[in-house]
Amino acid sequence: MKASGLTRREVLAATAAGALVPAAFSQTAKPNIVYIMADDLGYADVSCYGRREYKTPNIDSLAAKGTRFLQAYANSAVCSATRTGLITGRYQYRLRVGLEEPLVPRPDDLGLPPEHPTLPSLLKKVGYGTTLIGKWHLGGLPKYGPLKSGYDHFWGFRWGALDYFTHKDGIASTGKEDLWEDDVKIHQNGYLTDLMGDRAVKVISDYATARQPFFLSLHFNAPHWPWEGPGDEAESQRIRSLQDRDGGTLKTYAEMVTRMDFQIGRVLKVLDAAKIAGNTIVIFTSDNGGERFSDIWPFSGRKGELLEGGIRIPAIIRWPGHIRAGVTADQVGISMDWMPTLLAAAGGAPDPAYPSDGMNLLPVLTGATAPVPRTLFWRFHNRVQRAHRDGNLKYLRIAGNEYLFNVADDPLERANLRNRQPEVFKRLVAAYAEWNATMLPDYDDIGPGGAPGEPLADRYSVQGKR
Repeated sequence: MKASGLTRREVLAATAAGALVPAAFSQTAKPNIVYIMADDLGYADVSCYGRREYKTPNIDSLAAKGTRFLQAYANSAVCSATRTGLITGRYQYRLRVGLEEPLVPRPDDLGLPPEHPTLPSLLKKVGYGTTLIGKWHLGGLPKYGPLKSGYDHFWGFRWGALDYFTHKDGIASTGKEDLWEDDVKIHQNGYLTDLMGDRAVKVISDYATARQPFFLSLHFNAPHWPWEGPGDEAESQRIRSLQDRDGGTLKTYAEMVTRMDFQIGRVLKVLDAAKIAGNTIVIFTSDNGGERFSDIWPFSGRKGELLEGGIRIPAIIRWPGHIRAGVTADQVGISMDWMPTLLAAAGGAPDPAYPSDGMNLLPVLTGATAPVPRTLFWRFHNRVQRAHRDGNLKYLRIAGNEYLFNVADDPLERANLRNRQPEVFKRLVAAYAEWNATMLPDYDDIGPGGAPGEPLADRYSVQGKR
């Protein structure tokens, strides 16, 4: 770990708050857990990661008092597949639902099997109350849902995107509202990001009053399309498709992200007011790489691509007195690591019948061990993408082309080392094939996926007319 890009004053304040961490720690009470996940947020879309057009002071405060990852990855370049990896702690390619990119209603009615152990269900076994606020996107009723997969309570939406004002869905394409409290459909006026913040403040207050350890998943829709800030109700009425191909601006995007940051600030304040911040783990991250208005520097690519910009994400964790504060971590991490990490912090463990593919990050976060090299794999249907990171080297196949990159020295993925290091290239390709044989096979009953070229002039996917 090394000092972050935060100011000296912020680092000193964080150090005074508990940056000195023993190699092993004891706890008198199970830590509360607040897991905050943005949707389609790019690596550099918050100011502590480099965004210049606006500030995110509340997210930055988490970095000042916690650890900011420089090499955090999403399990996938799209939402529902990553959410499968996160909640199960395993490669999503082990489950049929995880092959969907993204999950949409299908005749064969896919979803996360209720019998599969999950992070919330395993935390419940060790005494936690569990609540999901926001996006589920792992299958619809009657077979699937948050209450069937370990959550005690749910307030949010079941599919992949909502209009921020009408709360009509943009994935299931029913044109109907998709807002729920537990398994009851509800109607509620308001800007979606604000409604989630209101609910999170109430849930935390209630848990604090009950003195029950809790796991709160706060899965924001922001800054996922449609591009609507808190004052854009008229824009909500204008757009015909929630994908909003002809809408949005950098100004609108800034309003969406900073409003989410404001609501995160409210969550942090209620933790302080309830005097439980000192025993609460707070994590902030994203489900995949950035979209059309995102800042993904110093990477290339975007959501839907296995280039670094499609899978490298911001990730921050704060746990006062247990992990180091005001530092950055070079440890490579991935979404599915959070299950074994949080279970270890809570005194639980993964189900031995469903061993985690993730890594417990606590030894590195507490300073007990040095960062360790990782071997990670991805695949993506669209354009038959394949990726394998081994240490600092990365094999990538995309649109029929194959590459070998050193992503530590060349994060933009510009210098193809395939011909300079042919034996290394062959080794990584062979290792990918060996791993892939242990996963569910791909299926071919899918369309091309991805964004069309017409509204995306700078993408390799452009298919113009001669």
